Amino acid sequence: MRGTFRFLLTLVSIAVLMACDSDDPSTQTAADPESAAAVSDNQKDQAPSASDTPEYDAAAFFQTTTYFMSSSAGHTFAASGDALLISSDASGVFNAYAMDPVTGETTALTHSTSNAVYAISYFPRDDRVLYTFDEGGNELNHLYVRATDGSVRDLTPGDEVKAGFTGWHQDNSVFWVTSNERDSRFFDLYQYNSDDYERTLVFQNDDGYAIANISPDGQWLALSKSRTSADSDLYLVNLAGDDQTPRLITEHEGNISYGVYDFTADNQALIYGTNEHGEFNQAWRYNLVDGEKSAELEADWDVQFYLDSPSGRYRVSGINADASTELTLYDNQTEAPVTLPELPAGDIGQVRFSGNESRIAFVINSDTSPSNVHVVSLADQQHRQLTQALNPAIDEAHLVNSEVVRYPSFDGLEIPGVLYKPKGASAANPVAALVWVHGGPGGQSRRGYSAAQQHLVNHGYALLAANNRGSSGYGKTFFHMDDKKHGEVDLQDIVYAKNYLASLDWVDSDKIAIIGGSYGGYMVAAALAFEPDVFAAGIDIFGVTNWVRTLESIPPWWESFKEALYDEMGDPAVDAERHRRISPLFHASQITKPLLVVQGANDPRVLQIESDELVAAVRANNVPVEYIVFPDEGHGFRKRENRITASAAYVEFLAEHLSDGSK
Repeated sequence: MRGTFRFLLTLVSIAVLMACDSDDPSTQTAADPESAAAVSDNQKDQAPSASDTPEYDAAAFFQTTTYFMSSSAGHTFAASGDALLISSDASGVFNAYAMDPVTGETTALTHSTSNAVYAISYFPRDDRVLYTFDEGGNELNHLYVRATDGSVRDLTPGDEVKAGFTGWHQDNSVFWVTSNERDSRFFDLYQYNSDDYERTLVFQNDDGYAIANISPDGQWLALSKSRTSADSDLYLVNLAGDDQTPRLITEHEGNISYGVYDFTADNQALIYGTNEHGEFNQAWRYNLVDGEKSAELEADWDVQFYLDSPSGRYRVSGINADASTELTLYDNQTEAPVTLPELPAGDIGQVRFSGNESRIAFVINSDTSPSNVHVVSLADQQHRQLTQALNPAIDEAHLVNSEVVRYPSFDGLEIPGVLYKPKGASAANPVAALVWVHGGPGGQSRRGYSAAQQHLVNHGYALLAANNRGSSGYGKTFFHMDDKKHGEVDLQDIVYAKNYLASLDWVDSDKIAIIGGSYGGYMVAAALAFEPDVFAAGIDIFGVTNWVRTLESIPPWWESFKEALYDEMGDPAVDAERHRRISPLFHASQITKPLLVVQGANDPRVLQIESDELVAAVRANNVPVEYIVFPDEGHGFRKRENRITASAAYVEFLAEHLSDGSK
């Protein structure tokens, strides 16, 4: 598929900057936002009893294979149609693979044993491949080309360069790349010749725009710019015109967010998203000829993505419906949704079209199954499932489906969450529990397979993944309820998540801990410091502990989002006192409950010194603290062996500190 999901509204931009999924690297820098989480509950009635369910070790859960498609801005199907370009961690580290669309057999195209490699695109006329990786999680991604003879060339060299792929011209003669080599704060747009890689600067970005998308014919460039976390604008540049000054196309008053989904395949319109007309993001059309605007898709939830197929015959859209994705594939020629054959239960995501649009490839993900790759022929509805991602040593019937629940917070506000109940939990057999806090702060806990979560539940822990106020997916009012109130109102939502768990007769109210990554890790430390009697223990994964330092040391390539980040979190120049007040590091003397801290040595967002200092401070309280530093990780996990080590540590830590007699 030519287009990609570019709708980086400021409603979610902060979540993108600070989010960390503690076990699935596909939700980090190489994420495809079209991927979806689970919706199926069809196995609940057939679930075996607890006595029939074995405890699997961490390795069993992480020895699944993670698959995801190459970029939707590129070509996933090879020009010949006889291969799919995917990323997979089959070797333990993510690499690029060619997958046979009939048999599912894979051929490794890269062989990294250290850095996670993510597939981007086949070349349109041959089997050359674009891919990207950084060094040890430092987030300075370069773009590489692998020639058909296996040789590799770095297209974006430089020590401090961060680059990304934007898309292909509709005639496939050139492709576009963003790079901050000229100015580390801003990303310029370059055009590369697909034959000899000669490049031309297409747009010099001197004013901090975020490059959102480019039309298939290369004439129109869409830019976004955030004023605050609630207010942003879109601009268009006519790259074929004499005047290439960005032109504002979203004049408005008040706080309204805008973002880009895609240009239409016929180059006639920009499809953009906005919350101008209600609580949720809707898809709107901007006519490039006359500037007319019209509604395209609206729902009672956010429109996640809205994309044309390369020819424009089909469009793919997704709705974020209460922590699951509802996808529609629509045939513009017949003006009707495309009916797919009967498929396994779960959410469909990452839809990719073959060159002639006769086939689509996609993944299906559910609570009890990692994403599997599927191919469907649109003409005859022939369907093939190409992968079995779940470790065959695990019986899927032993895994647990989640349910969406809601509970009241301190002020009566209803807080949504995703609840997992272990097999065998009952009033007669109450179990220990965890509140799981997502990253962000504007992220969202969603349904879908998580090796770390299923590992914990398999070992008997109930788990509530809370979507505290400030989470995305529940409307703009809910999203902004925590602005400049972090570590305060949102923390109380997490405290009340514990209260909700304690109210369930199948949960042991004395054995409820808290776990989270990135901003969720901050919430863990904040809960232990500011509400020291609430949770029995905490697991802090890559968590912020010192907001003063974090906000003063953000990477230079965040420059275009900095104002929005400061609007939500506060400007360190004027809000340093509040940042110090809500930073657990400065209140670590109040932490009295056992703590496990996990940190990546190469993390550019949450520096290791933050975790070092927190661990030292809590140990000074004579409180049990375990500390794991991964020398080859950044902000999140890229390597399977590290995910296994961390997940095993979670279970061991909880077994020690939530055992009988522990509180």
